[in-house]
Amino acid sequence: MQEACALPECSSLEDYLGRVRRCTICRDDPLGAPLPHEPRPTLSASESATILIAGQAPGLRVHETGQSFNDRSGDRLREWMGINRQTFYESERIAIAAMGFCFPGYDRHGGDLPPRRECAPTWRDGLMARLPNIRLVLSIGLYSQRYHLGALRQPRMTDTVKNWQAILAVTSEEQGRAVIPLPHPSWRNTGWLRKNPWFEAELLPVLRRSVAAELDCVE
Repeated sequence: MQEACALPECSSLEDYLGRVRRCTICRDDPLGAPLPHEPRPTLSASESATILIAGQAPGLRVHETGQSFNDRSGDRLREWMGINRQTFYESERIAIAAMGFCFPGYDRHGGDLPPRRECAPTWRDGLMARLPNIRLVLSIGLYSQRYHLGALRQPRMTDTVKNWQAILAVTSEEQGRAVIPLPHPSWRNTGWLRKNPWFEAELLPVLRRSVAAELDCVE
């Protein structure tokens, strides 16, 4: 398996991103079945970014276009954040890096497979070491929350998101960056949103204020 140097002095962020975008381990040295299509790692970041959107893995449209959250899920996420498409893709302000950088393919039921197991162990720590100014992490879905929350994560994603206030307080103090746990903005989760009205009523206003505060800091 390819190895990534996690030390900040090993290479610049620009060089590191180039290495990530050339990565083919899920095809050439996979853990399990190889990726069923050509790898296309998709992410964007800069050292000045203060917000990190940490999702799970790109979908098919992202794979086809090479642009993160370039789909209906992205439309919903931008609505949750209270920002427009142009601001969303300003990499000097907002970094976008899922736990798996390539579209993993579909399962037998037509749903997206989990992020590739090779990706995060190879690249995640090194990427985070090269993003020194991140102060707000939007941790989307189970796999992202496992990495960014550790023991703060609950067995059920719903319970983790319900505990957002405590998570926000603890991560701000202990990690030096605030982490807000979110469900995936997929339209498949519309039913979840209806069953959990507290999400839109209580969490989203705080999310929007937090995003706006960070964007104001870097203007």
